[in-house]
Amino acid sequence: MKLSTPVEKIPRIGPQYKKKLKKLGVKTVRDLLFHFPHRYEDFSTLTPVSNVKVGETVCIQGKILEIKNTITWKRRMAITEAIVKDDSGAIKVLWFNQPYLVDTLKPQDLVCLAGKVAMGKKSYSGIYLSSPAYEKISIEEKKALDLNKEKVKVPAKGRALIHTGGLIPVYPETEGLSSRWLRYILRPVLVQFKNKIEDPLPEIIKKENNLLPLNHALWQIHFPDSKELAQKARERFSFQELFFIQLNVLREKMKLKMEKAIPIPLNLKVIKSFVDSLPFKLTDAQRKSTWQILKDIEKPRPMNRLLEGDVGSGKTIVAIIAALNVAKAGYQTAFMAPTEILVNQHFKNLENILKGFKLKIGILTGHDYKVSQKKLTKNELLKKIKRGEVDILIGTHALIQKEVRFGKLALVILDEQHRFGVEQRAHLCRSVTKAKERRQQGNDLQTKLIPHLLSMTATPIPRTLALTLYGDLDLSLLDEMPKGRKKIITKVIPPKGREDVYAFIRNEVKKGKQIFVICPRIESTETTPNWSETKAVKKEYERLSKKVFPKLRMAMLHGKMKTKEKEEIMKKLKNKETDILVSTSVVEVGIDIPNATLMIIEGADKFGLSQLHQFRGRVGRGKDQSFCFLFTDFGGRKTRMRLKALLDSKTGFELAEKDLEIRGPGEVFGARQWGIPDLAMSSLTDVVLVEKTRAWAKKILEEDPYLKKYPLLADKLKKFGEIVHLE
Repeated sequence: MKLSTPVEKIPRIGPQYKKKLKKLGVKTVRDLLFHFPHRYEDFSTLTPVSNVKVGETVCIQGKILEIKNTITWKRRMAITEAIVKDDSGAIKVLWFNQPYLVDTLKPQDLVCLAGKVAMGKKSYSGIYLSSPAYEKISIEEKKALDLNKEKVKVPAKGRALIHTGGLIPVYPETEGLSSRWLRYILRPVLVQFKNKIEDPLPEIIKKENNLLPLNHALWQIHFPDSKELAQKARERFSFQELFFIQLNVLREKMKLKMEKAIPIPLNLKVIKSFVDSLPFKLTDAQRKSTWQILKDIEKPRPMNRLLEGDVGSGKTIVAIIAALNVAKAGYQTAFMAPTEILVNQHFKNLENILKGFKLKIGILTGHDYKVSQKKLTKNELLKKIKRGEVDILIGTHALIQKEVRFGKLALVILDEQHRFGVEQRAHLCRSVTKAKERRQQGNDLQTKLIPHLLSMTATPIPRTLALTLYGDLDLSLLDEMPKGRKKIITKVIPPKGREDVYAFIRNEVKKGKQIFVICPRIESTETTPNWSETKAVKKEYERLSKKVFPKLRMAMLHGKMKTKEKEEIMKKLKNKETDILVSTSVVEVGIDIPNATLMIIEGADKFGLSQLHQFRGRVGRGKDQSFCFLFTDFGGRKTRMRLKALLDSKTGFELAEKDLEIRGPGEVFGARQWGIPDLAMSSLTDVVLVEKTRAWAKKILEEDPYLKKYPLLADKLKKFGEIVHLE
C-alpha cells in the first residue's frame, strides 16, 4: 500500500465507505492520514466508580458483571444495560438503540468506559453511565487503581486504547462516518506509515522554528500523549500548510515577472482630457491607484494588481481610465462582471462616459451581442473581437467560452473577482494567452504575451488574508470616499417596529425616493414553520404589494428570472418608474440607483457581514440622507455581535476585520472554494505566523528559486498547487 493508494483499497473500507469518505475530501491513504481532528475529548484521567458525580463526564475501568438487552414498552426502544465494577464499587451502564453490544461485550470482560454520569428517572432509578464510549482491555493493559486517590492519571506512553483512557481525537464527520470508525480505521494505517513519510520541510526551518518532525507530529496530532504535544503537532502542520501557500504564491509572482506582456504607453493627453470631462473630481486615492495601474501596464511584464475599495469608493472609474489608455494605444480590454445586470450597467456607463472618445464598446453575455448599441449575431461579434475591432468588451463568464478569441487583447479587468471561481479566472487568462502569440520580428521563435490583469473587489480583505491568499497580487487601495457622501444611518429593527418602518417607507416614496427590500430566499418552503420562516421574495412581494403598499409601484427581482425580464425591471427602476424593489441578493454587487435612499434587509442573520455591507452600499449613492434597516427574528449571541459590528464599523475594512474575528476565515472566505486545509485556514488570523511563514518562503526562494536543493519540497509544492487554488 502506498500513500497514493485509493482509500477503498484499505482493509475494512471498500466501495461502501468510499463515497462517504469522499464527502470529507478523503480519496487516498495520504488524505486519510492528513484528515486531522478538530478537537479532543479528555479521557486521560481514570475516576474510581465510588467517586463519580452526576453531570460529570468520566472515564472508568472495570469488569462487566452482567449485560442484557431490554425493550421499552411505550417507545419500543432497545436498551442495553450492564453492571460494571472496579475495586471501589459498581455502576449501572445504559446504551440506547445499540442491541448488538451484548454480542461485543460479555460478562467478565475488562473494559474502559468514557461518558456522562446521569441520574435515572422512573424505571431506571439511581445514577448510571449514559451511552459511554467503550473499549475492551486486556489484563496487562488494566491500570491498577489506588483507591486512596480520587482520580488516577492514565500513563500516555504505550497506551493501546484509542476510544477511551486518554486524549481522544474527534474528527470532522459525515453521515455514516463517526469519529469512532475513523479512529478504528486510521490507527493501523498510521502504524504502517508513521516512519515511511518523508518530511518536506527543510531541516533549517524545523530547527529555527522548533517544529516537530513530520512523523512524530503526525502521530501526536491523531493520538497525542499530552495536550502539549497535541498543540505542538498542530503548530507544526499550521506552519507547514501556511508555508506551502506562501511558497506557492511567491513562486507564481516570480514566474509572472519572467513572462512578457504588451507595454502600453501612458497617454497623458487623453487621460487628462477624460478626467477633465468628468462631472466630479477624482479623490486622491483614485488618482494614486490610477497612476499605479497606468505605470504597471507601461512595463513589458504582466501587471497582476488587485484594486480594493469600499462600496461606492469609485473603482469603476479607475478601471475605465486604464481601459481608455489601452484602447488609445490600439489594444483591447476584456471587462468581466459576475451578473448580466452588472454587465448591462457597466455597458451603459462606459457608453455614456466615453462617448466623446470614439471607442467601440461591445457586450457579450449568454443572450446579448452588440457593439456600440448595434445588435449583432454571436458570430458577427466573435469575428469583430478576433479582428481587434472591439476596443472594450464587457461580459459575464461568456467571455471565457472557447470560441471567444481576441485579436489584440492587452488588459483583463475582473469586477468583483471574488465572485468568480479561481478556475474561471485562470481559464480567462489561458484563453486569451493563446490569442496573443506573436512572431518576433526577424526571429522564428514565438513569444507568448500575457495580458495585464486588474482585479477589483468591494469586499475589503483583512491584512493576513491579503498577504496569504492574494500575496502574488500588487495591491491598490481606495480608502477614501468621494466628497459629499453622507454616512448611511443603520438600525436593527425589533419585530414591534415593523409598522413604523412601513410608515417611514411611505414617507420616503412621497418625497420621490426609492426603496430596496432584500429577502434571503426566492420561495418559501412548506416544511418551515410560519413562526421561523425565512422571508422569501415571492411571498413578501405578494404580501407587501397587496396588503401593505397597494397604492405604490412595486417590482420583484430574483436570479431565476429571464434576462430580458430582469433588464426591463432594472430599466424601470433606473427611470424612477418603480417605488419599491423586492429582491434577493442579486442586487448585492454594483447596482447603482442614486435615487434609492432606503435599504430594508429581511432575515439579516442569514447573510454574511460583507454581504450586508454590500447591500447597504446600494443606497447612499446620491446627495440625500440614506438608511439601512435590518430585520431579524434570531437573537443569538453571534448574530447580535455581527449586527453590532455592522452598526459600529465606519468602513468596510474595519468590518472585514471584525467579521474575520467573529466567524473565522473558513466561513468568511469559504475553505472549500480555495481548497485550503482547515488547519491552515484557521491559522490565517495569526498575523505573526503568516508573516513568519512568508519570510521563510521568501528566503528559500531567494537562495534557491527552482528548489533544486529541496526536491522533496518541490514535489510537495507541485502537489499542493494542484489542490489549493490561488492563481
